[in-house]
Amino acid sequence: MEVAHLVGVSLAATESSWSPADSLAELRQLAATAGARVTGSTIQALRAPNPRSYLGAGKVAELAMRRKEEGVDLFIFDDELSPSQARNLEQELGAKVIDRTGLVLDIFGQRAHTYEGRLQVQLAQYEYLLPRLAGQWTHLSRQEGGVGARGGPGETQLEIDRRRVRERIADIKRDLERVRRSRSLHRARRLDQSIAVVPLVGYTNAGKSTLLNSVTSAGVLAEDKLFATLDPTNRRIRLPSGRQVILTDTVGFIQRLPPSVVAAFRATLEELDVADLLVQVVDVSHPDCPAQAAEVAGVLASLHLGEKPCVTVLNKVDRLT
Repeated sequence: MEVAHLVGVSLAATESSWSPADSLAELRQLAATAGARVTGSTIQALRAPNPRSYLGAGKVAELAMRRKEEGVDLFIFDDELSPSQARNLEQELGAKVIDRTGLVLDIFGQRAHTYEGRLQVQLAQYEYLLPRLAGQWTHLSRQEGGVGARGGPGETQLEIDRRRVRERIADIKRDLERVRRSRSLHRARRLDQSIAVVPLVGYTNAGKSTLLNSVTSAGVLAEDKLFATLDPTNRRIRLPSGRQVILTDTVGFIQRLPPSVVAAFRATLEELDVADLLVQVVDVSHPDCPAQAAEVAGVLASLHLGEKPCVTVLNKVDRLT
């Protein structure tokens, strides 16, 4: 198990529904989900990120000392780092450095089990990896398992790896297009049969899978973890009125998920486009419940789904005191 130290920043004049401390608390959950053991965290107040190393030089030196004292293997940054910032930080800290996006993609890689789910995760991982290849320790034949260590292959090998990644991205996009066409045919058949489509949406770990299991006995994995389930699940039920409905368990949303990662899940999220009704599951027991609900609303708006009919389900009310 890797020993991790979390790093966040508090930027001046930045408006957010999340405080740096709350965001770092969520990052700690993500790190635990990925299998890391977090031993500490740091938040630095900045007017603006340092273009070279994101943090100030003094804070980087302080973290390098903590790495030696605490045996830190991995620094996880709450904000997205540029490829050059990640490389510079790894050189100065002497340890592996990843950002929130890289951590989320690592979790996605662990949790995707269906063919479609694996394709979508691989697409997001490769598109994340491509601009970062200049800093890989070794060439791609040893890096295809996921995003990780940085270093520096020779220019010839680097160009070969870039070409291989671009080719793989193109292959995955073709495979996903076939998946999309298949889904489109299934949707057309459902429309012919007048079957309503009702996706469950919400923040990760809000309880969407638990609700699906309660209503349909679907047997979907439901754990008190972030992104416990990643693959979409459809279950048909019959309402008391006699009308048939398909409930869909979708991937949970999370703050600061880059548009490129959301785009990789296009095939799955297209189910929301044809939804007759959205059911938003909200964890009312979570201290950041309002911020989570606002994040979900923002993602739905970015997908042009803000005007869809929506019913809100307040979950985990038993945890309220």
